[in-house]
Amino acid sequence: MPSVAGSLWEHAAARPDAVAIRAGADAWSYARLRNASAAFGGELRAHGVRAGDRVLLVAPTVPEFVVVYLGAQLIGAVVITMNTMATTPEIDYVVGDSGTRLLVAWHEAREPAQRVADERALHLRVLGPGAVAEEGEPVHNPADLDRQSTAVLLYTSGTTGRPKGVELTVANIVDTARTFVEQLHLTSDDRCGTGLPLFHVFGQAACLNSALQAGCSISLLAPFEPVAMLEMIRRDRLTMVAGVPTMWNAMLHVAGDFGPDDFADLRMASSGGASLPGEVLSAFSERFGCTILEGYGLTESTAAATSNTAEQQRIGSVGRPLPASAVEIRDPEGAVLPAGEVGEVHLRGPSVMKGYWNRPEETAADLVDGWLKTGDLGRLEDGYLYIVDRAKELIIRGGYNVYPREVEEVLYQHPDIVEVAVIGVPDERYGEEVAAVITARPGAEVTPEELRVWAKEKLSAYKVPHLIRFVDALPKGPTGKIQKRALDWEGLTNASCSAQQRFPVS
Repeated sequence: MPSVAGSLWEHAAARPDAVAIRAGADAWSYARLRNASAAFGGELRAHGVRAGDRVLLVAPTVPEFVVVYLGAQLIGAVVITMNTMATTPEIDYVVGDSGTRLLVAWHEAREPAQRVADERALHLRVLGPGAVAEEGEPVHNPADLDRQSTAVLLYTSGTTGRPKGVELTVANIVDTARTFVEQLHLTSDDRCGTGLPLFHVFGQAACLNSALQAGCSISLLAPFEPVAMLEMIRRDRLTMVAGVPTMWNAMLHVAGDFGPDDFADLRMASSGGASLPGEVLSAFSERFGCTILEGYGLTESTAAATSNTAEQQRIGSVGRPLPASAVEIRDPEGAVLPAGEVGEVHLRGPSVMKGYWNRPEETAADLVDGWLKTGDLGRLEDGYLYIVDRAKELIIRGGYNVYPREVEEVLYQHPDIVEVAVIGVPDERYGEEVAAVITARPGAEVTPEELRVWAKEKLSAYKVPHLIRFVDALPKGPTGKIQKRALDWEGLTNASCSAQQRFPVS
Protein backbone atom coordinates (compact mmCIF):
# COMPACT_ATOMS: atom_id res chain seq x y z
CA MET A 1 0.00 0.00 0.00
CA PRO A 2 1.28 3.53 -0.74
CA SER A 3 2.22 6.27 1.70
CA VAL A 4 3.01 9.93 1.17
CA ALA A 5 6.21 9.18 3.10
CA GLY A 6 7.02 6.05 1.06
CA SER A 7 9.45 7.77 -1.30
CA LEU A 8 11.43 9.13 1.66
CA TRP A 9 11.88 5.60 2.97
CA GLU A 10 12.98 4.30 -0.43
CA HIS A 11 15.54 7.02 -1.11
CA ALA A 12 16.89 6.97 2.46
CA ALA A 13 17.58 3.24 2.04
CA ALA A 14 19.13 3.53 -1.44
CA ARG A 15 21.01 6.86 -1.04
CA PRO A 16 21.13 7.73 2.66
CA ASP A 17 23.76 10.48 2.32
CA ALA A 18 22.09 12.28 -0.61
CA VAL A 19 20.79 15.74 0.29
CA ALA A 20 17.01 15.93 0.66
CA ILE A 21 16.50 19.47 2.02
CA ARG A 22 18.62 22.59 2.13
CA ALA A 23 17.85 25.70 4.17
CA GLY A 24 20.70 28.17 4.03
CA ALA A 25 23.85 26.41 5.21
CA ASP A 26 21.88 23.56 6.76
CA ALA A 27 21.58 20.40 4.67
CA TRP A 28 19.44 17.43 5.64
CA SER A 29 20.33 14.07 4.11
CA TYR A 30 17.62 11.58 3.25
CA ALA A 31 18.73 9.45 6.20
CA ARG A 32 18.57 12.39 8.60
CA LEU A 33 15.13 13.40 7.33
CA ARG A 34 13.87 9.81 7.61
CA ASN A 35 15.19 9.41 11.14
CA ALA A 36 13.77 12.74 12.32
CA SER A 37 10.39 12.03 10.72
CA ALA A 38 10.29 8.53 12.18
CA ALA A 39 11.03 9.91 15.63
CA PHE A 40 8.38 12.60 15.35
CA GLY A 41 5.84 10.07 14.11
CA GLY A 42 6.61 8.09 17.25
CA GLU A 43 6.05 11.15 19.42
CA LEU A 44 2.67 11.77 17.80
CA ARG A 45 1.75 8.14 18.41
CA ALA A 46 2.83 8.47 22.06
CA HIS A 47 0.29 11.28 22.40
CA GLY A 48 -2.48 9.01 21.15
CA VAL A 49 -2.57 10.09 17.51
CA ARG A 50 -3.67 7.23 15.27
CA ALA A 51 -4.40 6.71 11.59
CA GLY A 52 -7.16 9.06 10.47
CA ASP A 53 -6.70 11.50 13.36
CA ARG A 54 -6.20 15.13 12.38
CA VAL A 55 -2.99 16.96 13.27
CA LEU A 56 -2.85 20.73 12.78
CA LEU A 57 0.53 22.12 11.68
CA VAL A 58 1.25 25.86 11.81
CA ALA A 59 4.80 26.37 10.55
CA PRO A 60 6.77 28.31 7.93
CA THR A 61 8.76 26.87 5.04
CA VAL A 62 11.52 25.24 7.09
CA PRO A 63 12.89 21.66 7.27
CA GLU A 64 11.04 21.14 10.54
CA PHE A 65 7.74 21.58 8.69
CA VAL A 66 8.73 18.63 6.51
CA VAL A 67 9.65 16.52 9.54
CA VAL A 68 6.23 16.96 11.16
CA TYR A 69 4.37 16.60 7.86
CA LEU A 70 6.08 13.31 7.02
CA GLY A 71 6.04 12.08 10.60
CA ALA A 72 2.26 12.37 10.63
CA GLN A 73 2.02 10.68 7.23
CA LEU A 74 4.11 7.77 8.49
CA ILE A 75 1.40 6.83 11.01
CA GLY A 76 -1.50 7.62 8.66
CA ALA A 77 -2.60 10.82 10.40
CA VAL A 78 -4.31 13.56 8.41
CA VAL A 79 -2.23 16.76 8.26
CA ILE A 80 -3.89 20.18 8.28
CA THR A 81 -1.46 22.93 7.35
CA MET A 82 -2.10 26.59 8.14
CA ASN A 83 -0.39 29.92 7.57
CA THR A 84 1.81 31.16 10.41
CA MET A 85 -0.14 34.43 10.24
CA ALA A 86 -3.37 32.65 11.17
CA THR A 87 -5.23 34.27 14.05
CA THR A 88 -6.81 32.63 17.07
CA PRO A 89 -10.36 32.71 15.56
CA GLU A 90 -9.08 31.23 12.28
CA ILE A 91 -7.23 28.40 14.02
CA ASP A 92 -10.12 27.76 16.38
CA TYR A 93 -12.57 27.41 13.51
CA VAL A 94 -10.39 24.87 11.70
CA VAL A 95 -9.73 22.90 14.88
CA GLY A 96 -13.43 22.74 15.65
CA ASP A 97 -14.53 21.91 12.13
CA SER A 98 -11.94 19.18 11.61
CA GLY A 99 -11.96 17.63 15.05
CA THR A 100 -8.22 18.16 15.40
CA ARG A 101 -6.56 15.78 17.86
CA LEU A 102 -3.23 17.60 18.36
CA LEU A 103 -1.65 20.92 17.40
CA VAL A 104 1.93 21.62 16.32
CA ALA A 105 3.12 25.23 16.02
CA TRP A 106 6.42 26.82 15.13
CA HIS A 107 7.88 28.53 18.21
CA GLU A 108 7.55 32.00 16.69
CA ALA A 109 3.86 31.44 15.92
CA ARG A 110 2.74 29.63 19.06
CA GLU A 111 0.55 32.20 20.79
CA PRO A 112 -2.72 31.89 18.83
CA ALA A 113 -2.37 28.11 18.69
CA GLN A 114 -1.66 28.03 22.42
CA ARG A 115 -4.86 29.95 23.16
CA VAL A 116 -6.88 27.50 21.08
CA ALA A 117 -5.20 24.47 22.66
CA ASP A 118 -5.82 25.80 26.16
CA GLU A 119 -9.47 26.59 25.44
CA ARG A 120 -10.13 23.19 23.92
CA ALA A 121 -7.90 21.18 26.29
CA LEU A 122 -5.72 19.87 23.47
CA HIS A 123 -2.00 19.17 23.45
CA LEU A 124 0.17 21.74 21.69
CA ARG A 125 3.64 20.70 20.55
CA VAL A 126 5.86 23.77 20.13
CA LEU A 127 8.27 23.20 17.29
CA GLY A 128 11.81 24.59 17.36
CA PRO A 129 14.91 24.30 15.18
CA GLY A 130 15.97 20.70 14.71
CA ALA A 131 12.53 19.19 15.41
CA VAL A 132 14.01 16.69 17.86
CA ALA A 133 11.38 14.27 19.15
CA GLU A 134 10.81 14.48 22.89
CA GLU A 135 9.31 11.05 23.54
CA GLY A 136 7.98 7.86 21.98
CA GLU A 137 9.43 4.99 19.96
CA PRO A 138 10.43 5.89 16.37
CA VAL A 139 8.22 4.54 13.60
CA HIS A 140 9.97 1.71 11.78
CA ASN A 141 7.97 1.68 8.54
CA PRO A 142 5.25 3.78 6.87
CA ALA A 143 1.70 2.80 7.76
CA ASP A 144 -0.08 0.46 5.35
CA LEU A 145 -2.77 2.78 4.00
CA ASP A 146 -5.59 2.59 1.50
CA ARG A 147 -4.96 4.79 -1.54
CA GLN A 148 -8.24 6.62 -0.96
CA SER A 149 -7.60 7.42 2.69
CA THR A 150 -7.36 11.13 3.40
CA ALA A 151 -3.78 12.37 3.78
CA VAL A 152 -4.19 16.14 3.91
CA LEU A 153 -6.92 18.66 4.74
CA LEU A 154 -6.35 22.11 3.24
CA TYR A 155 -8.87 24.74 4.26
CA THR A 156 -10.17 27.11 1.64
CA SER A 157 -13.22 29.35 1.50
CA GLY A 158 -15.95 29.18 -1.10
CA THR A 159 -19.04 31.11 -2.01
CA THR A 160 -20.51 30.41 1.42
CA GLY A 161 -17.69 32.34 3.06
CA ARG A 162 -17.03 29.57 5.60
CA PRO A 163 -13.66 27.83 5.18
CA LYS A 164 -14.01 24.19 4.15
CA GLY A 165 -11.48 21.40 4.26
CA VAL A 166 -10.39 19.98 0.92
CA GLU A 167 -9.69 16.27 1.37
CA LEU A 168 -6.65 15.16 -0.62
CA THR A 169 -5.98 11.45 -0.53
CA VAL A 170 -2.79 9.41 -0.45
CA ALA A 171 -3.41 8.68 -4.14
CA ASN A 172 -3.90 12.38 -4.92
CA ILE A 173 -0.57 13.32 -3.35
CA VAL A 174 1.50 10.36 -4.60
CA ASP A 175 0.11 10.25 -8.14
CA THR A 176 0.38 14.03 -8.58
CA ALA A 177 3.99 14.00 -7.43
CA ARG A 178 4.80 11.24 -9.91
CA THR A 179 3.10 13.18 -12.69
CA PHE A 180 5.15 16.30 -11.99
CA VAL A 181 8.35 14.25 -11.91
CA GLU A 182 7.52 12.88 -15.36
CA GLN A 183 6.35 16.20 -16.82
CA LEU A 184 9.38 18.14 -15.62
CA HIS A 185 11.85 15.29 -16.27
CA LEU A 186 13.11 15.43 -12.69
CA THR A 187 15.84 13.01 -11.63
CA SER A 188 17.77 12.39 -8.44
CA ASP A 189 20.50 14.68 -9.83
CA ASP A 190 18.24 17.74 -9.88
CA ARG A 191 18.44 20.49 -7.30
CA CYS A 192 15.06 22.16 -6.85
CA GLY A 193 14.22 25.29 -4.90
CA THR A 194 11.27 27.45 -3.91
CA GLY A 195 10.21 30.42 -1.83
CA LEU A 196 6.60 29.25 -1.81
CA PRO A 197 4.86 28.48 1.49
CA LEU A 198 4.71 24.76 2.16
CA PHE A 199 1.35 25.17 3.92
CA HIS A 200 -0.14 26.00 0.50
CA VAL A 201 -0.97 23.28 -2.01
CA PHE A 202 1.48 24.51 -4.68
CA GLY A 203 4.53 24.41 -2.42
CA GLN A 204 3.41 21.24 -0.66
CA ALA A 205 2.16 19.03 -3.48
CA ALA A 206 3.91 20.31 -6.59
CA CYS A 207 7.27 21.23 -5.03
CA LEU A 208 8.02 19.32 -1.83
CA ASN A 209 6.41 15.98 -2.63
CA SER A 210 7.62 15.99 -6.23
CA ALA A 211 11.22 16.56 -5.15
CA LEU A 212 11.00 13.77 -2.58
CA GLN A 213 9.39 11.51 -5.16
CA ALA A 214 12.29 12.12 -7.56
CA GLY A 215 14.88 11.66 -4.85
CA CYS A 216 16.47 15.03 -5.54
CA SER A 217 17.10 17.93 -3.18
CA ILE A 218 14.87 20.92 -2.52
CA SER A 219 16.15 24.24 -1.19
CA LEU A 220 13.71 26.17 1.00
CA LEU A 221 13.48 29.93 1.47
CA ALA A 222 11.23 31.61 4.03
CA PRO A 223 10.02 34.19 3.59
CA PHE A 224 10.49 34.87 -0.10
CA GLU A 225 12.80 37.76 -0.87
CA PRO A 226 14.03 38.24 -4.45
CA VAL A 227 17.72 38.82 -3.75
CA ALA A 228 17.77 35.91 -1.30
CA MET A 229 16.10 33.72 -3.92
CA LEU A 230 18.74 34.62 -6.51
CA GLU A 231 21.48 33.98 -3.99
CA MET A 232 19.96 30.58 -3.21
CA ILE A 233 19.93 29.70 -6.92
CA ARG A 234 23.61 30.63 -7.14
CA ARG A 235 24.71 29.04 -3.86
CA ASP A 236 22.90 25.73 -4.30
CA ARG A 237 23.39 25.59 -8.10
CA LEU A 238 19.66 25.02 -8.56
CA THR A 239 18.43 23.35 -11.73
CA MET A 240 14.71 24.02 -11.20
CA VAL A 241 12.73 26.64 -9.27
CA ALA A 242 9.02 27.07 -8.60
CA GLY A 243 7.00 30.15 -7.78
CA VAL A 244 4.27 32.60 -8.75
CA PRO A 245 4.44 35.47 -11.29
CA THR A 246 5.04 38.18 -8.68
CA MET A 247 8.18 36.33 -7.62
CA TRP A 248 9.58 36.20 -11.16
CA ASN A 249 8.85 39.88 -11.63
CA ALA A 250 10.56 40.80 -8.36
CA MET A 251 13.63 38.74 -9.25
CA LEU A 252 13.93 40.47 -12.61
CA HIS A 253 14.06 43.86 -10.93
CA VAL A 254 16.96 42.99 -8.58
CA ALA A 255 19.09 40.77 -10.82
CA GLY A 256 21.53 43.53 -11.83
CA ASP A 257 24.40 42.32 -9.64
CA PHE A 258 24.17 38.73 -10.87
CA GLY A 259 25.88 37.37 -13.97
CA PRO A 260 25.10 34.53 -16.42
CA ASP A 261 27.42 32.13 -14.59
CA ASP A 262 25.28 32.47 -11.46
CA PHE A 263 22.41 30.72 -13.25
CA ALA A 264 24.42 28.32 -15.39
CA ASP A 265 22.74 25.25 -13.89
CA LEU A 266 19.17 26.60 -13.96
CA ARG A 267 17.19 24.90 -16.71
CA MET A 268 13.57 25.39 -15.69
CA ALA A 269 11.11 27.47 -13.69
CA SER A 270 7.58 26.27 -12.90
CA SER A 271 4.95 29.00 -12.56
CA GLY A 272 1.42 28.83 -11.18
CA GLY A 273 -1.00 30.48 -8.78
CA ALA A 274 -1.88 33.39 -11.07
CA SER A 275 -1.75 34.42 -14.71
CA LEU A 276 1.79 34.89 -16.02
CA PRO A 277 2.16 37.95 -18.27
CA GLY A 278 3.85 37.12 -21.54
CA GLU A 279 6.37 39.92 -21.15
CA VAL A 280 7.47 38.60 -17.76
CA LEU A 281 7.82 35.09 -19.17
CA SER A 282 9.99 36.27 -22.05
CA ALA A 283 12.13 38.59 -19.93
CA PHE A 284 12.69 35.96 -17.26
CA SER A 285 13.65 33.28 -19.77
CA GLU A 286 16.12 35.61 -21.47
CA ARG A 287 17.64 37.02 -18.28
CA PHE A 288 18.12 33.72 -16.49
CA GLY A 289 18.67 31.47 -19.47
CA CYS A 290 15.99 28.96 -18.54
CA THR A 291 12.58 27.78 -19.69
CA ILE A 292 9.65 29.05 -17.62
CA LEU A 293 6.59 26.81 -17.78
CA GLU A 294 3.11 27.95 -16.74
CA GLY A 295 0.59 25.51 -15.32
CA TYR A 296 -2.85 25.51 -13.74
CA GLY A 297 -4.36 23.79 -10.75
CA LEU A 298 -6.51 24.32 -7.67
CA THR A 299 -6.37 23.20 -4.09
CA GLU A 300 -9.21 20.86 -5.09
CA SER A 301 -7.00 19.36 -7.81
CA THR A 302 -3.82 18.99 -5.74
CA ALA A 303 -2.32 21.99 -7.60
CA ALA A 304 -2.35 19.97 -10.81
CA ALA A 305 -4.55 20.03 -13.91
CA THR A 306 -2.67 21.34 -16.93
CA SER A 307 0.88 22.37 -17.74
CA ASN A 308 3.11 23.50 -20.51
CA THR A 309 6.18 21.35 -21.10
CA ALA A 310 9.62 22.05 -22.50
CA GLU A 311 8.54 20.24 -25.65
CA GLN A 312 5.06 21.79 -25.96
CA GLN A 313 4.54 25.37 -24.85
CA ARG A 314 2.25 28.25 -25.78
CA ILE A 315 2.72 31.65 -24.20
CA GLY A 316 -0.53 32.85 -22.65
CA SER A 317 -1.80 29.31 -22.14
CA VAL A 318 -1.59 27.23 -18.97
CA GLY A 319 -0.85 24.19 -21.10
CA ARG A 320 -2.47 20.89 -21.94
CA PRO A 321 -4.12 18.42 -19.53
CA LEU A 322 -1.70 16.34 -17.51
CA PRO A 323 -1.49 12.59 -18.23
CA ALA A 324 -4.62 10.66 -17.22
CA SER A 325 -6.43 13.99 -16.79
CA ALA A 326 -9.06 15.74 -18.87
CA VAL A 327 -10.42 19.27 -19.26
CA GLU A 328 -13.81 20.35 -20.58
CA ILE A 329 -15.33 23.80 -21.04
CA ARG A 330 -19.06 23.85 -20.24
CA ASP A 331 -21.90 26.34 -20.35
CA PRO A 332 -24.07 27.12 -17.27
CA GLU A 333 -26.38 24.20 -18.14
CA GLY A 334 -23.45 21.75 -18.20
CA ALA A 335 -23.23 21.28 -21.96
CA VAL A 336 -19.71 20.89 -23.35
CA LEU A 337 -18.70 23.87 -25.49
CA PRO A 338 -16.69 23.67 -28.72
CA ALA A 339 -13.08 24.82 -28.97
CA GLY A 340 -12.58 28.57 -28.69
CA GLU A 341 -15.75 29.31 -26.70
CA VAL A 342 -15.52 30.60 -23.13
CA GLY A 343 -17.19 28.70 -20.31
CA GLU A 344 -16.54 27.15 -16.91
CA VAL A 345 -13.50 24.92 -16.65
CA HIS A 346 -14.20 21.34 -15.55
CA LEU A 347 -11.47 18.88 -14.55
CA ARG A 348 -11.21 15.12 -14.19
CA GLY A 349 -8.24 12.97 -13.24
CA PRO A 350 -6.15 11.44 -10.45
CA SER A 351 -5.44 14.83 -8.87
CA VAL A 352 -9.10 15.71 -8.20
CA MET A 353 -9.99 15.81 -4.52
CA LYS A 354 -11.95 13.25 -2.56
CA GLY A 355 -14.39 15.95 -1.45
CA TYR A 356 -14.99 18.61 1.18
CA TRP A 357 -14.64 17.50 4.80
CA ASN A 358 -18.08 16.78 6.30
CA ARG A 359 -19.83 18.73 3.53
CA PRO A 360 -21.65 16.22 1.34
CA GLU A 361 -23.94 18.79 -0.27
CA GLU A 362 -21.10 21.09 -1.31
CA THR A 363 -19.10 18.11 -2.49
CA ALA A 364 -22.02 16.95 -4.62
CA ALA A 365 -22.39 20.45 -6.07
CA ASP A 366 -18.74 20.72 -7.15
CA LEU A 367 -18.03 17.06 -7.99
CA VAL A 368 -20.40 15.65 -10.57
CA ASP A 369 -19.68 12.22 -12.10
CA GLY A 370 -16.00 12.64 -11.28
CA TRP A 371 -15.78 16.09 -12.87
CA LEU A 372 -14.68 19.04 -10.75
CA LYS A 373 -16.40 22.37 -11.37
CA THR A 374 -13.63 24.89 -10.89
CA GLY A 375 -15.60 28.13 -11.03
CA ASP A 376 -12.91 29.49 -13.37
CA LEU A 377 -13.68 30.67 -16.88
CA GLY A 378 -11.55 29.53 -19.80
CA ARG A 379 -11.38 28.26 -23.36
CA LEU A 380 -9.60 25.43 -25.17
CA GLU A 381 -7.66 25.93 -28.39
CA ASP A 382 -5.84 22.98 -29.99
CA GLY A 383 -5.99 21.22 -26.64
CA TYR A 384 -4.35 24.13 -24.77
CA LEU A 385 -6.25 25.75 -21.92
CA TYR A 386 -6.48 29.53 -21.60
CA ILE A 387 -7.83 30.94 -18.32
CA VAL A 388 -9.98 33.98 -19.04
CA ASP A 389 -11.14 35.02 -15.59
CA ARG A 390 -11.60 33.74 -12.08
CA ALA A 391 -15.18 33.26 -11.15
CA LYS A 392 -15.67 32.87 -7.38
CA GLU A 393 -13.82 36.21 -7.06
CA LEU A 394 -10.63 34.73 -5.62
CA ILE A 395 -7.87 37.29 -4.98
CA ILE A 396 -4.28 36.07 -5.22
CA ARG A 397 -1.99 38.46 -3.36
CA GLY A 398 1.68 37.62 -3.70
CA GLY A 399 0.91 33.91 -4.01
CA TYR A 400 -1.53 33.83 -1.07
CA ASN A 401 -5.21 33.11 -1.64
CA VAL A 402 -7.62 35.70 -0.25
CA TYR A 403 -11.33 34.96 -0.37
CA PRO A 404 -13.42 38.16 -0.42
CA ARG A 405 -16.45 36.69 1.33
CA GLU A 406 -14.36 35.67 4.34
CA VAL A 407 -12.94 39.20 4.62
CA GLU A 408 -16.38 40.75 4.12
CA GLU A 409 -17.92 38.68 6.90
CA VAL A 410 -15.29 39.95 9.31
CA LEU A 411 -15.73 43.58 8.19
CA TYR A 412 -19.49 43.30 8.58
CA GLN A 413 -18.89 42.66 12.29
CA HIS A 414 -17.70 46.26 12.71
CA PRO A 415 -20.51 48.38 14.19
CA ASP A 416 -19.90 51.31 11.82
CA ILE A 417 -20.01 49.32 8.56
CA VAL A 418 -23.31 49.02 6.72
CA GLU A 419 -22.20 47.43 3.44
CA VAL A 420 -18.88 46.25 2.07
CA ALA A 421 -17.49 44.75 -1.11
CA VAL A 422 -13.98 43.27 -1.15
CA ILE A 423 -12.30 43.10 -4.53
CA GLY A 424 -8.87 42.54 -6.04
CA VAL A 425 -7.07 45.53 -7.56
CA PRO A 426 -4.10 45.03 -9.94
CA ASP A 427 -0.79 45.67 -8.19
CA GLU A 428 2.72 45.72 -9.65
CA ARG A 429 4.33 44.16 -6.61
CA TYR A 430 1.79 41.57 -5.48
CA GLY A 431 -0.20 40.89 -8.63
CA GLU A 432 -3.38 41.83 -6.81
CA GLU A 433 -4.04 43.93 -3.73
CA VAL A 434 -6.98 43.46 -1.35
CA ALA A 435 -9.34 46.42 -1.55
CA ALA A 436 -12.52 47.21 0.37
CA VAL A 437 -15.29 49.54 -0.80
CA ILE A 438 -17.41 50.44 2.20
CA THR A 439 -20.64 52.20 3.05
CA ALA A 440 -20.42 53.42 6.63
CA ARG A 441 -23.16 54.11 9.17
CA PRO A 442 -24.47 57.67 8.83
CA GLY A 443 -22.59 59.95 11.21
CA ALA A 444 -19.83 57.42 11.85
CA GLU A 445 -16.27 58.74 11.97
CA VAL A 446 -14.41 55.48 11.38
CA THR A 447 -11.14 55.95 9.50
CA PRO A 448 -9.23 53.54 7.25
CA GLU A 449 -6.43 53.42 9.83
CA GLU A 450 -8.77 52.40 12.65
CA LEU A 451 -10.54 49.87 10.49
CA ARG A 452 -7.34 48.19 9.40
CA VAL A 453 -6.10 47.88 12.98
CA TRP A 454 -9.45 46.41 13.99
CA ALA A 455 -9.48 43.92 11.09
CA LYS A 456 -5.93 42.78 11.79
CA GLU A 457 -7.07 41.41 15.15
CA LYS A 458 -9.39 39.00 13.33
CA LEU A 459 -7.63 38.28 10.03
CA SER A 460 -4.19 37.23 8.89
CA ALA A 461 -2.22 40.29 7.81
CA TYR A 462 -2.28 39.38 4.11
CA LYS A 463 -6.10 39.25 4.16
CA VAL A 464 -6.54 42.72 5.68
CA PRO A 465 -7.56 45.27 3.03
CA HIS A 466 -4.62 47.49 2.20
CA LEU A 467 -6.79 49.73 0.04
CA ILE A 468 -9.93 51.20 1.62
CA ARG A 469 -12.47 53.61 0.13
CA PHE A 470 -15.79 54.80 1.48
CA VAL A 471 -18.78 55.45 -0.77
CA ASP A 472 -22.34 56.62 -0.20
CA ALA A 473 -23.81 53.45 -1.72
CA LEU A 474 -22.70 50.25 -3.43
CA PRO A 475 -24.16 49.22 -6.82
CA LYS A 476 -26.88 46.59 -6.63
CA GLY A 477 -28.87 44.42 -9.02
CA PRO A 478 -32.61 43.88 -9.17
CA THR A 479 -32.53 41.41 -6.30
CA GLY A 480 -30.52 43.73 -4.08
CA LYS A 481 -27.28 41.81 -4.50
CA ILE A 482 -24.14 43.93 -4.55
CA GLN A 483 -22.66 43.95 -8.05
CA LYS A 484 -18.89 43.96 -7.71
CA ARG A 485 -18.38 44.00 -11.46
CA ALA A 486 -19.96 47.45 -11.54
CA LEU A 487 -17.26 48.76 -9.20
CA ASP A 488 -14.63 50.73 -11.09
CA TRP A 489 -11.81 51.17 -8.57
CA GLU A 490 -10.03 53.85 -10.56
CA GLY A 491 -13.35 55.61 -11.11
CA LEU A 492 -13.97 55.87 -7.36
CA THR A 493 -12.48 59.36 -7.10
CA ASN A 494 -12.44 61.65 -4.13
CA ALA A 495 -15.78 62.99 -5.31
CA SER A 496 -17.43 59.68 -4.49
CA CYS A 497 -15.21 58.68 -1.57
CA SER A 498 -15.18 60.21 1.88
CA ALA A 499 -11.76 58.68 2.62
CA GLN A 500 -9.10 56.57 0.97
CA GLN A 501 -5.69 55.34 1.91
CA ARG A 502 -3.11 52.74 0.99
CA PHE A 503 -1.18 51.05 3.77
CA PRO A 504 2.30 49.48 3.80
CA VAL A 505 2.54 45.72 3.68
CA SER A 506 3.14 44.01 7.00
